[in-house]
Amino acid sequence: KFGILFQSGALFNSMTLAENVSLPLQEHTDLGREIINIQVKIKLEQVGLREHSEKYPAQISGGMKKRAGLARALALDPRILFYDEPSAGLDPVTSAEIDRLIVDLTRKVGVTSVVVTHEMDSAFTIADRMAMLDKGRMLAVESRDWFDGVRKAGEDEAAKMSEDLRLIRQFLRGDAEGPITKRRAATNYADDLLGTDDDSGDAPSPSVQPTRGRG
Repeated sequence: KFGILFQSGALFNSMTLAENVSLPLQEHTDLGREIINIQVKIKLEQVGLREHSEKYPAQISGGMKKRAGLARALALDPRILFYDEPSAGLDPVTSAEIDRLIVDLTRKVGVTSVVVTHEMDSAFTIADRMAMLDKGRMLAVESRDWFDGVRKAGEDEAAKMSEDLRLIRQFLRGDAEGPITKRRAATNYADDLLGTDDDSGDAPSPSVQPTRGRG
């Protein structure tokens, strides 16, 4: 019921794109070879790679690998698609193409897309609803318009926000100053280096004990 597009594509290098896409169908269905081949062509056509079906992952670009991974994720006609950083490592144009592909698939195939990304341009292009996590804590789950309002808030309005909202605003805008950078600066490097911030006075024990010098 769900498919996953891994951040790196996670294609099998010894298989062609067609073989990569056919693998889930071979493993999880009783379909014959002819039907599987038809399904593979349909999925590769959906991501614009049908003409490259016999190429190996080493012969294609990073963006094409992402699209091939997406075709494989679609192989079993899932209800939900999970994307792990779909724009990672891609140039802006290719990233925009992947965003458009995600939106098109969501509308045409009727699949629900759950996307994890640090690229805010992509997030605001793809999302209907957005959620923001900070150190394992859910700060907000709201509509795209709500997050856009926080992003566009002026300095006077931001001054009246809670710390969580100011943290969200800084992340959305990519500002160099704000709660996130203040939190990072609060760690004293000298104390951490010399161990002077350890109240116990004892140096932390290593996770791996050395074996040299033992009889």
